[in-house]
Amino acid sequence: MQLRILILLFFISFSAKASYVLIPMDDAQSNHLKAYGVAFWVLEREVEVQWLLNYRGGSFMIKAAKQIQDECLIRGVSYELITDAKASSILIEISNPEVNMDAIKLEKAPKMAVYSPKGKQPWDDAVTLVLTYAEIPYDIVYDEEIINGTLPLYDWLHLHHEDFTGQYGRFYANYRSYPWYKEQVRQNEEMAAKLGFSKVSQLKLGVAKQIRDFTSGGGFLFTMCSGTDSYDIALSAMDLDICEPMFDGDGSTPNYNAKLNFKNTFAFKDFSLITDPMQYEFSNIDATPAHSRTSEKVDLFTLFEFSAKWDPVPTMLCQNHTPVIKGFMGQTTAFNKQFIKPEILILGENKALNSARYIHGTFGKGTWTFYGGHDPEDYQHFVGDPPTDLNLHPNSPGYRLILNNVLFPAAKKKKQKT
Repeated sequence: MQLRILILLFFISFSAKASYVLIPMDDAQSNHLKAYGVAFWVLEREVEVQWLLNYRGGSFMIKAAKQIQDECLIRGVSYELITDAKASSILIEISNPEVNMDAIKLEKAPKMAVYSPKGKQPWDDAVTLVLTYAEIPYDIVYDEEIINGTLPLYDWLHLHHEDFTGQYGRFYANYRSYPWYKEQVRQNEEMAAKLGFSKVSQLKLGVAKQIRDFTSGGGFLFTMCSGTDSYDIALSAMDLDICEPMFDGDGSTPNYNAKLNFKNTFAFKDFSLITDPMQYEFSNIDATPAHSRTSEKVDLFTLFEFSAKWDPVPTMLCQNHTPVIKGFMGQTTAFNKQFIKPEILILGENKALNSARYIHGTFGKGTWTFYGGHDPEDYQHFVGDPPTDLNLHPNSPGYRLILNNVLFPAAKKKKQKT
């Protein structure tokens, strides 16, 4: 009799043994940013991750393994060990058609590239900061690599704080005498000549076209700050010269604002370019003027809630532990809504200012996401400011949006098959 009881207790204990690691992404998570890094690390080892959309802030569920638990401990990521029965009950709860949740399988870590100059710049980049902090590997590529055709080697591309119009970030008025500005001009002119372009603006347009083809072919494009509107501006003006003599040594196309081709752009339409080269602004797409007239305390944006079962892509991109996120300035802070094409998804907005902070769309077989602002944890980041220490912001909801875009490519192909 005692033996039978011992055997029964053994099987009860065995059946209750944890079979899954649940990485919560609600307020119970001690380090949201590094949690994405753990999920990416698991995918690199060809282990499937289930992304539980809208379940506890977009949690991750993975078959239990000691190595995964150890990695969570090393990185300071909160996790829970749950049984098969608990995992099944979560999936049953999520599958209920009356709840706005879904489970998406992540199967393969995307190959990551960041478009960024090799030398030190007088500003940092939020994406490279958070990829490094989350310990997600990436390669740096720039004009030479892109013109030489390396983009097809990658799944995902981020455009570092960049000016694709060839106007050196419109920094001429305030910074033209600074050594870093002069060095940037010199390096860009040398690279243009080396790659067979007569002007920097033509080099940047050539890069923009390669990025367009990368996206059209199925790539995932993500960009922030001036890499958003300056990219679309370059595409709209590909048959024009919009650079004044201080930028490229010759004059611009007369009345170029009337000749922009909005059929070429990803996101924006009907905008006008700022023609004064002394003004630190590309166009009226940017909502920085409106945001600069409000205070930091009320400069917030709200994420839209999408149907997890019917609209899994925008749901993945909006996963967070809060729907309201503090705003942050940049050369391009946000996008005036009247210039956004009607088919584009607005993921996050400041309704009071009629501006969109976070937008998404498709181009050919690929997708793109534009995220306004420079640094989600530094409201007004100036040239020369030190980089943000993410050890002080491990639960940043603004940085979480970047990492949603990092994991998104691991899920999309699987979703297309269903």
